Amino acid sequence: MVNKSLKRNYIYNLFQQILTLITPLITAPYIARVIGAEGIGAFSYTSSIVSYFTLFASLGIYAYASREISYNQDNRKQRSVIFWNVKILSLITTCLCLVFYLIFIYFSDQKYRIIYFIQIFSLISIIADTTFLFSGMEEFGITVMRNIICRILNVLLIFIFVHQKEDLYTYIFLLSLTTFICNISLWSFVPKFIDKPKFKEIHPFTSFNIIFSLFFPTIAISIYTVLDKTMLGILTSGTLENGYYEQALKLSKVVLVLVTSLGTVMVPRIGYHFERKEISQIQEFMYRSYRFVWFLGIPLCLGLIGVSPNFIPWFYGDEFNKVIPLLSILSFLILAIGINNVTGVQYLIPTKRQNVFTITVIIGAMINFIGNLILIPKFKSIGAAISSVVAETIIATIQIIIVRKELKPQKILSSSFNYICAGIIMYVILLMENHFMRSSVINTLIMIASGTIIYFMILFMRKDTFFISTILSFKEKILKKVTKKRL
Repeated sequence: MVNKSLKRNYIYNLFQQILTLITPLITAPYIARVIGAEGIGAFSYTSSIVSYFTLFASLGIYAYASREISYNQDNRKQRSVIFWNVKILSLITTCLCLVFYLIFIYFSDQKYRIIYFIQIFSLISIIADTTFLFSGMEEFGITVMRNIICRILNVLLIFIFVHQKEDLYTYIFLLSLTTFICNISLWSFVPKFIDKPKFKEIHPFTSFNIIFSLFFPTIAISIYTVLDKTMLGILTSGTLENGYYEQALKLSKVVLVLVTSLGTVMVPRIGYHFERKEISQIQEFMYRSYRFVWFLGIPLCLGLIGVSPNFIPWFYGDEFNKVIPLLSILSFLILAIGINNVTGVQYLIPTKRQNVFTITVIIGAMINFIGNLILIPKFKSIGAAISSVVAETIIATIQIIIVRKELKPQKILSSSFNYICAGIIMYVILLMENHFMRSSVINTLIMIASGTIIYFMILFMRKDTFFISTILSFKEKILKKVTKKRL
């Protein structure tokens, strides 16, 4: 396992997650104009309801499975048992949820009933999901190639079949079907890592208590992600606010994935070292993870705020101008989620303290729920955005306090200084550019380029060690490739 490249796996996973989120953005300007805010809002609201059923169908099964497989990367027999145990359990839970989902559709609001029925593929997809296996084995290249093909297919189908507001059902069907096809396609790679099931060895409920403990943070996390959309649909009239919120959240998630992608490849690596009690190695990885979040998260957060007034009008159209203030608020999720992803997902869960992680997430979820009740009726989608940022920030703070004896808060916070300085200067320049640059594709690209150059120039001038070491590492790899070609 140690021979597997962490940087390579990060790039694989980063590319995979960007692809998952970037393909909706490729179609977003088109869909925003064809389907409209109301249609997008209807999809956002109904998909949030469907998410509750998928949550109960998945429980915490795949989070547990990925962790356990990472512990048994060198033991094919044991990981095969783990794989089939979780697949059988997943089949049972999904079938149960499918029954309740069909009952729900029967009693649901008639205007959403067809949409709910179309999204049944999202629920069935859980049974076919095997990504936890490749994540635990750190074989991210397989899932990346799968996603490339499926996402490109999805984009092509949307442009071919979705042309007017009445094509909302077609749009939702294509999204749900693509997810199902993507999951099915990975099964051809399973025999390389997993033996055929031996039914005498399959006991799907043996680890149910551990799995259920991982389910609670999953529920809590959904409260300040999915429940925001549900509460917007319930506490506001119509689905218009859902449409604005969905588009703003989509953009912030695309940027956020650049910061959190490291977490997916770090979890099995931390789990590996934890099993071998290599604490100093874990601490070294963790401090670098925090610094990575500051290094990327701060400029992405401030950059998104600075660029959004120029970007949103031409990207989504004038109908979505409310996305600008929403995105300015939700941009802070990049830092808040980035930090609690490092502490919670990369550290607490691999070190078998999921109960502690659960408590912190539940606290944040309660704060978010109460905040939504207070703020959404008055401020609508703006209120939901504020509640989410506050909840995530509180979670990040609590988690850092909890691990303060193992990971020093002062060291974590002090490592952000250079990036805060560079980020603020970059943001001020972007604000100045907004005053004399009208909204256009070219001007947005100029702003992004100028902001990036300014940020990195300041880090270079301050001789930031993380930035310089990254540049030197990249330079060394380029030189090696050039040398090999010459030879």
